[in-house]
Amino acid sequence: MKGATASVPGVVGCESAYSSVPMKRRSRNLVSFDSPWFFDQGTVRVFEPADGADREETSRRVRNGQHKTPFMLETASERQLLFTRASVQTTMSIDAPDALVTPYTRKMMSFLLFAPEPRHIAMIGLGGGSIAKFCYRNLPGTSLTAVEIDADVIALRDEFLLPVDDDRFHVVHADGASFVASLQEPVDVMLVDAFDADGIAPSLATSNFYGDAGARLVDDGMLVMNLSGERSRYPTHLRRLRRTFGDRLLLLPLAASDNVLAFAFKGDLPDIASTAFDRCAAQLQARLQLEFPQYLQRLRQRHDLFPPPVPRDSPLVISGKGPGWGRQKSAFAQESPDAPSSILPRDDRRKCPKGTGEEV
Repeated sequence: MKGATASVPGVVGCESAYSSVPMKRRSRNLVSFDSPWFFDQGTVRVFEPADGADREETSRRVRNGQHKTPFMLETASERQLLFTRASVQTTMSIDAPDALVTPYTRKMMSFLLFAPEPRHIAMIGLGGGSIAKFCYRNLPGTSLTAVEIDADVIALRDEFLLPVDDDRFHVVHADGASFVASLQEPVDVMLVDAFDADGIAPSLATSNFYGDAGARLVDDGMLVMNLSGERSRYPTHLRRLRRTFGDRLLLLPLAASDNVLAFAFKGDLPDIASTAFDRCAAQLQARLQLEFPQYLQRLRQRHDLFPPPVPRDSPLVISGKGPGWGRQKSAFAQESPDAPSSILPRDDRRKCPKGTGEEV
């Protein structure tokens, strides 16, 4: 859905290359039907298929994973944006649409420990706009630019109650890597949460995205990236992050999901052992009602990117609270807050099966 072209602050040639979504957007017809899944009850809402398929055929395609555009699953309490049944992009509370429902979105806000008053945040990947809405509401002094490659995702922004574009907030229809390469305005924080149905957007690994991102950050700026989906894509992205940011990286795994958050710093790695961060975490918790002290403690565990090899005959460790890797205690199955952990699987390890559990 390319709207009328408009100037986007800080982007070279954006009037011809990119499309800023106008405040008044053409509506698209949605088709609704009961969820085709027994264990995921609710109402499915999708755009009318371009080929004119009827409701029954559309339901069949959604059920079988053959539907090619994003769709919504809604209950009395939540509205979700999905690519497939197994690929939930956003969960929004009907009663509190600006709240951060998904654990990884709350933890991504940990960047405020290091940049409590960012001037400009660039978001690569919009989805249902959970973080965009939260930042817009709670960071009134911050300019926000959200970049989304999928026009169908942008077309659903009103369903997820995103704010209209104004002098602080812009949604841009563009490829994230190309957008960052053209960006001239300095960015304090870059939040990368860009996915297709299989995981991290491949274009971020096939371009100089991380080098361009590092160059666009202010001297003390930072990049925060959500790693999720197909894990075979993780190593390439983490190695490229390391190539740009060196050892100035912190990793924050989520115990009850596949997500790993990477925090990359353009300047010196913060001394997160300092008690000043404890005071900052307490203040942020009081203001935003998020568990910043817990997030800080998780960051202090200093999870390793490339752990040493583990003997083949050592026993597998499988966490009941989430997925783990191989023959050493993983970041998802910590016995001690100070225990070392691994994020990337090595070739000489088997991947443990996916687990379930509550967020810790």
